[in-house]
Amino acid sequence: MTRPRIVIGNWKMNPLTVEAAVELARLVEASPRPRGVRVGIAPPAIALPGVAEAVRGSDVAVYAQDVHWEEKGAFTGQVSAAMVKRFALGSIVGHSEVRRELGDDDDRVAKKTVRALKDGLHVVVCVGEKEDEFDEGATEDVLAAQIAPVLRALYEAGESGALSERFVVAYEPVWAIGTGKPASGAHATAATQTIRRVMQEEVGLDGETIPILYGGSVTAAGAAEFARADGIDGALVGGASLKAEEFASIVKAFA
Repeated sequence: MTRPRIVIGNWKMNPLTVEAAVELARLVEASPRPRGVRVGIAPPAIALPGVAEAVRGSDVAVYAQDVHWEEKGAFTGQVSAAMVKRFALGSIVGHSEVRRELGDDDDRVAKKTVRALKDGLHVVVCVGEKEDEFDEGATEDVLAAQIAPVLRALYEAGESGALSERFVVAYEPVWAIGTGKPASGAHATAATQTIRRVMQEEVGLDGETIPILYGGSVTAAGAAEFARADGIDGALVGGASLKAEEFASIVKAFA
C-alpha cells in the first residue's frame, strides 16, 4: 500500500497580523507544487477564516494548530473542532509546545484526537521525546507511552475506522524543535518503526497504512535526508514554513 506524501507548515504564533497570514497563504498557494504531495498550512486560530478564503479552490489544505476535546462550553480561550471545521480540513494535536505551555498530557491528547475525528477533521498527532529522554536511550518507551493512549481511546470510542483516512502521526523529537539540530534520517526511521510496532501491538492496526511525518528543524537544505528515509512520509515544518520559497523547496524534496 502506498502512503500519501504530506507536508504541512505549522506557523505557530506567526505572522503577527491576519493580513500578513493571508499574504503568506497566497504566496504558498502561488508556489509550484509537485503532483503527489499533499500540502497544508496551519495558521494561528485568528487567521483561519482569512487563510481559508485565500486558498479556497486550491489544493492547499488548512489545519488548525490545536482544538479542545469538548464541543462547546465554559472553556475560556479555547477553540473547538466544531468551530474550526468550517475553515480547516484538520488539526494538529499534541504538539510539544502545547504539552509544555498548556499542560496537555497523553490523556488530553487522546481526548482531543477522538473529538476531532468525531467532528470529521483530519488529525496530525505529534509525539516525541525530550533531550534527556533521548540521551538516556528512552525514545522507544516515550513514543509507546504517548501513542498507545490515543490508539486505545479511538478504539474505545468507535472511531478506529477513521484511522485509515484521516489519521497522521508526526514524530517530532522535542530536542530538535527550533534548535537547528534535526534528528538524523536513521533515527527518524527507527522512531517510525517503533510507532508502527505499537500500533500493531496495542490495537492490531497495520501501521504500514498510517502516514508518519518528521518534524524538528526541517529546512530546505536538510529535507532530502528525511524524504529518502524509510518510513517517513512527509514533514511538519515550523520556522521554514514562514518563507514561501523555502517551504516550496521542502515540498519539492518529498515529491
